[in-house]
Amino acid sequence: MYKQSAAFSALIAVALASSARANDTEAETALGGLTLKRSDAISMDSEDLYISRDLVRVKYRFTNTSDAPVETLVAFPLPDIPPDSEENKSYWSNPSDLKFKTTIDGKPIVFDVVQQAIFKEKDVTARLEALKIPVNYRDEKFDSALKKAPQAERDKLVADGLLRDDGTGGEHYYSAQWSVRTSVTRKQTFPAKQTVSVEHQYAPLAGGSVGGGLSKSQRKTDWFKDEQRKYCIDRDWLASFDKKGTELYGEIWLGYVLKTGANWKGPIGDFRLVVDKGKPDALVSFCADGVKKISPTQFEVRYPNFTPTKDLDILIVEWGKE
Repeated sequence: MYKQSAAFSALIAVALASSARANDTEAETALGGLTLKRSDAISMDSEDLYISRDLVRVKYRFTNTSDAPVETLVAFPLPDIPPDSEENKSYWSNPSDLKFKTTIDGKPIVFDVVQQAIFKEKDVTARLEALKIPVNYRDEKFDSALKKAPQAERDKLVADGLLRDDGTGGEHYYSAQWSVRTSVTRKQTFPAKQTVSVEHQYAPLAGGSVGGGLSKSQRKTDWFKDEQRKYCIDRDWLASFDKKGTELYGEIWLGYVLKTGANWKGPIGDFRLVVDKGKPDALVSFCADGVKKISPTQFEVRYPNFTPTKDLDILIVEWGKE
């Protein structure tokens, strides 16, 4: 799935020349934090996923194939918020910003939001909590909590790389160097030999920039090469971009945690993805085969018996006005 197809290249050239993160998965609360586990009893019969800059909506159908009810903790992991930097200022700040909603068989349910601090692939949540430092460095209490922590502990966090001190002249200005991992969790019972419908919707974790590294003068930089690889940008897409001009453009980055869909029994029976670029004159690029245009702004991918092996990253480029 995750390579640019000839069909998609042609689509980009013809249809796009005019100018979010996550799959349900079983989980468990273990020492060190929330972990994801595989289910041997419950299959994901279908997944219908819609992604735009303003809305992510996903509909599932699960079947408990066993002869007994299964009660489990189900987690919906979202894309990590990267370490504190100027590049990610447009990321959401609080869980309430997500406007997350979940229904099971059409009925709304109560869920929990779990946040973890991840540094070099390790969960360092407990270390921060022991110092009463919020895991989410965008929390309004973050700076004051740091000031209350003993200086020796702050120095250790800096020495270990979890904090960076950008202060000068004896003043301290700390920025977090861990990623914030967020999962929406719920307890759910899957009745024996029955199918259950689950739907989530939320405001995606959209990053972005004004301008960027897509112009011709930037195409030998590591930044451009990373974006080209991440979003499967090809020559036809770049030709369409160049025709639009590189002034007053903005990039929108959307991510979706897709590979946890492989944690259920067997492959996803019927997978459908719709990516909506929002404006007919926008450009969009993402890694997939068999992409079809279904409206002036929407593109569809469908796979039977699908086992995701990578997460999804989407680039949308829009142009401003003089």
